[in-house]
Amino acid sequence: MTFRGKFIAILLLLSYTTFAQNNPDKEEWQSLFNGKDLKGWDVKIAGHKVNDNYKNTFIVEDGMIRVNYKEYKTFSTEYGHIYYNKPYSHYRLRLKYRFTGNQVPGGASWNVRNSGIMLHSQSAASLGLDQDFPVSLEMQYLGGLNAGERTTGNLCTPGTIVEVNGKIDQAHCINSTSKTYDGDQWVSAEAIVLGDSIVHHIINGDVVFTFTKPKIGGGYVGKDHDFKAGHFSNAEEWIKKDGTPLTSGYIALQAESHPIDFKDIEILNLQGCMDPKASNYKSYYQSADNKSCKYKK
Repeated sequence: MTFRGKFIAILLLLSYTTFAQNNPDKEEWQSLFNGKDLKGWDVKIAGHKVNDNYKNTFIVEDGMIRVNYKEYKTFSTEYGHIYYNKPYSHYRLRLKYRFTGNQVPGGASWNVRNSGIMLHSQSAASLGLDQDFPVSLEMQYLGGLNAGERTTGNLCTPGTIVEVNGKIDQAHCINSTSKTYDGDQWVSAEAIVLGDSIVHHIINGDVVFTFTKPKIGGGYVGKDHDFKAGHFSNAEEWIKKDGTPLTSGYIALQAESHPIDFKDIEILNLQGCMDPKASNYKSYYQSADNKSCKYKK
């Protein structure tokens, strides 16, 4: 190849690389879990301080975050969550989960093969020492019991309230339309969260639940239970926030007495530069953060 030919080839390569890097339609999914350790995550277990991973409730093994009760003799009120340390507003979150083994002795009957992820959650650091669950929107995961139907991808609302089909729904937990998944099989789950407007729950590719207008309020676990029932150290502050729209928050994985594994935890941020002239513009963004725009000089 002549010098001129090599020069043209280099220009074409650079042009292709630049285009590939700035392709506005290419989805840039990011992993929230490095597969090796819990870096980037904060543990909070009721009755224990932040990042006191009591009895190694959360461990990393074989590329998974595992909710582990091997060191427990019994379970009482050690409800736990592990929080990714960055808040999000508009995003798609996807992962795989599976229930394993048996529930630890002492766990409540309603917690057999029961876990979930918390969306738009308060931070780990803001929880009271004995607080059971964070104010959040829980995408509840339930495993089948080999007897009858048991949906997954449901919604539970600790300290929150939403609208379903255009009407406020006062129920603490609302069932989805999913299939039942028995056994210890992997299930793919995704949440599409658009600020305080609309949220979709997706299980194995099917939209199984949709709700709108999430807000703080509705009681702690329903209107008949106030925040003090959840062992909040600042219940009065949350009561004052009643009706406040939930526009953003943290993502947390739940531990409430039955072993469960999580893997392939990825997020696609839907908030960013929406100026087509910027080098970091993405066509799929749903919320503008034009302060983040970058322009070629």
